[in-house]
Amino acid sequence: MTTSGYSVLGPEIVKDLHDPRRDFAYEVLVGLSEKPKRLSSKYFYDDAGSRYFQQIMGLEEYYPTRCEEEILRRSAEAIVAPLLDGRPINLVDLGAGDGKKTMILIEELRRVGADFTFVPIDISEGAMKELVGKIRVQMPDVSVEGLVCEYADGVHHLARVAGERRNLVLFLGSNIGNFGRVRANAFLRRLWSSLRAGDYALVGFDLKKDIEVLLAAYNDKSGVTSAFNLNLLERINRELGGDFDVSTFRHFGTYNVFSGAMESYLVSLVPQVVTIAALELSFAFDAWEPIHTEYSYKYLRSDITRLAAGSGFSVQRDFEDERGWFVDSLWRAEHTIAAPTPER
Repeated sequence: MTTSGYSVLGPEIVKDLHDPRRDFAYEVLVGLSEKPKRLSSKYFYDDAGSRYFQQIMGLEEYYPTRCEEEILRRSAEAIVAPLLDGRPINLVDLGAGDGKKTMILIEELRRVGADFTFVPIDISEGAMKELVGKIRVQMPDVSVEGLVCEYADGVHHLARVAGERRNLVLFLGSNIGNFGRVRANAFLRRLWSSLRAGDYALVGFDLKKDIEVLLAAYNDKSGVTSAFNLNLLERINRELGGDFDVSTFRHFGTYNVFSGAMESYLVSLVPQVVTIAALELSFAFDAWEPIHTEYSYKYLRSDITRLAAGSGFSVQRDFEDERGWFVDSLWRAEHTIAAPTPER
C-alpha cells in the first residue's frame, strides 16, 4: 500500500520511497572529492551505528544523555501542560533512536489521560522496528506510527495528514548542534513552516562548558566513540563496495574555540588509495589527511533565544539540569518569523 509518497511497512511503520543507497553514494562521491574531504554525520546512523550510539549514551564521559533524562523526569508535567486542551496530540520524535528519553514524556501523557499518537522518525529502519516493537509490548494502549525517513520529510508528511491534531515535536540530544549556524536556522524554519501556530517544539541544546568535559565526552577511554566514527568507513565498505582498511584511520575529536563546536575527524595514518566499487572511482589520501565527519555546536542561552525568534518560534520556557550543562527549550510556533537580531 502507498500513501502520499510513502509505503507502509506493516501497520505502524511508514517508509519513505527514496533510494537511500543512491543518496549515500552521491554524498560520499561529493564529500570525498572535496578539499578537505568530508562525510556527513547523518550517515553514522545505520543499524550498526545506532547500536554504537546507544552504547555511547551510557558512557561515563557522555553527560548529555544523563543531563537530559534528569530534565525530562523533573519537568515532564510542565512540558506537556500547554498541550492539554482536549485536542488530540502528535508526539513527534525526530531521531528517536531507542526512545528511552521520550518514554518519560509518553508516561506523563498516559498519566494525564491525553489522547495522543507517538510518531517516532528515524533513518535507521532497524532502530525503528525495535522501538515500535518495544512500544507495542510495553505500552499496548499507545497509538504509534513510525516513519523511516529524513527529519524534514517526516515533518512535511505529518503536515499533510495532521488534521486537527496538535504537534509536540521533540528534537532532543542536542541534535541541532550537528548543523552549522546557517543550516540550523534553515532546518528550524522548515520545521516551523510544517507546523501550525500553537504547535510546540522541545529542542535540546548542549551548553558551552569546561573544555576538558567536552573533550572527554567525544574521546571516551573505552573507544566506543572511535568505533562509532570508524563504522562510517565500514558502512561504505558494506554498502558501496569500498575497500577502506579501517585500521589505517583513527578518530580525532577536538574543540574549536572560535566556532564553539566539537569537531570530529577520521585521519588517514598512511598514504593510501581507496576504491569504491559502486562509484567506479578511487580516492587518494596523504598521510595524516583528515576526513571531517561531524560538528557538534555548543550554545549560550542567548543563542537559543535568537534561534527561536529567527525561525518563527517563541521560547515558552527553558528547562535545565542541576549543573546547568544542558537545556531543553520549549518553543511555540507563531504566525510570523521575527526579524533576526544581530549577533554580538
